[in-house]
Amino acid sequence: ELDRGLTAFPTRARGGHAHWPKESLVLYHWTQSFSSQKVRLVIAEKGLACEERDVSLPQSEHKEPWFMRLNLGEELPLEGQSDWALHPLPSPALCPAEHVVALMPEAGSPQHARVLQYRELLDALPMDAYTHGCILHPELTTDSMIPKYATAEIRRHLANATTDLMRLDHEEEPQLSEPYLSKQKKLMAKILEHDDVSYLKKILGELAMVLDQIEGRKESKRTSEKCELWLCGCAFTLADVLLGATLHRLKFLGLSKKYWEDGSRPNLQSFFERVQKRFAFRKVLGDIHTTLLSAVIPNAFRLVKRKPPSFFGASFLMGSLGGMGYFAYWYLKKKYI
Repeated sequence: ELDRGLTAFPTRARGGHAHWPKESLVLYHWTQSFSSQKVRLVIAEKGLACEERDVSLPQSEHKEPWFMRLNLGEELPLEGQSDWALHPLPSPALCPAEHVVALMPEAGSPQHARVLQYRELLDALPMDAYTHGCILHPELTTDSMIPKYATAEIRRHLANATTDLMRLDHEEEPQLSEPYLSKQKKLMAKILEHDDVSYLKKILGELAMVLDQIEGRKESKRTSEKCELWLCGCAFTLADVLLGATLHRLKFLGLSKKYWEDGSRPNLQSFFERVQKRFAFRKVLGDIHTTLLSAVIPNAFRLVKRKPPSFFGASFLMGSLGGMGYFAYWYLKKKYI
């Protein structure tokens, strides 16, 4: 599993000086990756021109040699400068350009300190564990957007993960052998940990405490301020991006009714309703009911386009098309029946 985005900022032309050309921002990402979604939301909120390059996890493109060469250390997202020299980017895109929308308040201000506190709090949530755990154990969720068909398929793919990781001939790419083995070990360790129901219940209990903390802060600010507040004041900030993305993922996983739609956290519910109306969120995340379907359709046809028809390709396409039919039926049933 590679639940990260990859950003590259080639900010220096060959033989020239550093600059920000209109199309200088390139993002390698997967649409369903939580970290990728956060980076894409920041880019959209800032209004930056960006070339997006989808790296499909269902097709295992993140394990291809061309991608592994970009990221031998497996640290993502990445920022690249001067002809693709890459180094780790630890936070979702705090862009240095001066002409874009600011998502961080002025340094030294109380609002700036609050944004940093929220970022630390939300970035510490083990979202990959929530995601894997809710997919593997749907009994922990209510009205999950992931149908049983997808859960069965994902569990089957996870069971075959070891074989899939080693499918390429390492003798042709000897410099990639160590990264492949490292990725394999990390993947299997994650799966074993996230498949533990006791561990999942523990971290979901800790999630409730974090949401209680945010709910309490919003309630205290709501009663003391006159304007319609975001997390850190009247202005929309990076903290709101992170919380909005977090709540979107939790709803997709089937946790919203347990954590705020039951009326237990009305300020969070109000915030989520507001943030979903923002242009950047509608552009990047779209309709939450069709999130999974939007990821399946392009992948099915990209596989056929990349490779001649084969037994594997035909099987994947038929399985994907069958899954699409199931998703469509499930979505219409949930929405209209």
